[in-house]
Amino acid sequence: MRIWLVAGEDSGDQLGGRLMRALRELSEAAPEFGGVGGEAMAAQGLASLFPLDDVAVMGYLPVLARARTLLRRIRETVEAVVAARPDVLVIIDSPGFTHAVAKRVRKATPGIPIIDYVSPSVWAWRPWRAKGMRPFIDHVMALLPFEPDAHRRLGGPECTYVGHPLIERIADLRPSAAEAAIREGEPPRLVVLPGSRRSEIERLMPVFGETLARVAATLGPIEVELPAVSRHRAMIERLALAWETPVRLVHGEDAKFAAFRSARAALAASGTVTLELALAGVPMVVAYKVSRIEEAIARRLIQVPSIVLPNLILAENAMPEFVQRDCSPETLSASLLPLLAGGLEREQQVASLRRLDDLMRLPCGGEPSRSAARLVLDVARQRTGGSGAAPLSRGSA
Repeated sequence: MRIWLVAGEDSGDQLGGRLMRALRELSEAAPEFGGVGGEAMAAQGLASLFPLDDVAVMGYLPVLARARTLLRRIRETVEAVVAARPDVLVIIDSPGFTHAVAKRVRKATPGIPIIDYVSPSVWAWRPWRAKGMRPFIDHVMALLPFEPDAHRRLGGPECTYVGHPLIERIADLRPSAAEAAIREGEPPRLVVLPGSRRSEIERLMPVFGETLARVAATLGPIEVELPAVSRHRAMIERLALAWETPVRLVHGEDAKFAAFRSARAALAASGTVTLELALAGVPMVVAYKVSRIEEAIARRLIQVPSIVLPNLILAENAMPEFVQRDCSPETLSASLLPLLAGGLEREQQVASLRRLDDLMRLPCGGEPSRSAARLVLDVARQRTGGSGAAPLSRGSA
């Protein structure tokens, strides 16, 4: 059985690595792997066609600057897939790169089934992309439980919820008895997350610093921990020096999750980290700022009632969010204070967070990577049996 996987950035490489491990565990005979990936996929036996860094590019200007390299790598990937004629092709996230590959593969060799692992955010912006995926995507493996309904509503490809990879790390996010005692103890501990991109950090760090000063002036001493993104460590340290409130920077994912397990509340930039905090049971206030040009574009394109992933999964705006002009020290501190001091607002948010486990749990139980692997193997086996792409049903794996 030949399975090809194509990732376009580090997060996709991590997903691909776990998927490959699950595929090997569930297969009667070891699959042959090919494609594009990074260190995690290499550890599972993938000899990548080229370094992942060649295509791991984000943002309009960086993409334009490396357009010739990207086009060459797309062409090389397509040629390799067509020559190998795998039983299934799995593209992983990074639609700018992976969808370009999938379209060309489908045109050159229509018989190769193509699975998209991680749905583009068609439910949030540019919804017409869902219907546009149908000609070259046979099935979407979704990480969020509401995405199959979104694709059905928007006319997208068949879509199955296979579970978010964070489900496999629930134990790392839940506090021990000692950590729960710190969470409820004094002084209150706050975790601050100003984002992972340079532009996010530069915009939010000054606002967050003033917010903490207001909270401390009202509440008294607070302990603040900031999990710093490694590649922006120097900048974060420099900006944190301007804060009146002392802050302890921590580094690495293990230290970040440890900070979550003992935090009473969080002040966070919008992003995947809000889902990590939610599964850790940490009440939060969410903030975000972009440039005026990005704001104008977003107002025209974004079509969701919230930018916070846990809110979308819960179908309620349980976590307060403050964007653009509303993202100010006055508004953020006013919402943080009751989460740190305790009371009805904190209790309501904690109760909402408890609902996430049931909403994100897979109906059949088990790990998301194995759920995804079962779907991929079903498609590959049907291909091996000569029936082409598998007519999988919508819904949940």
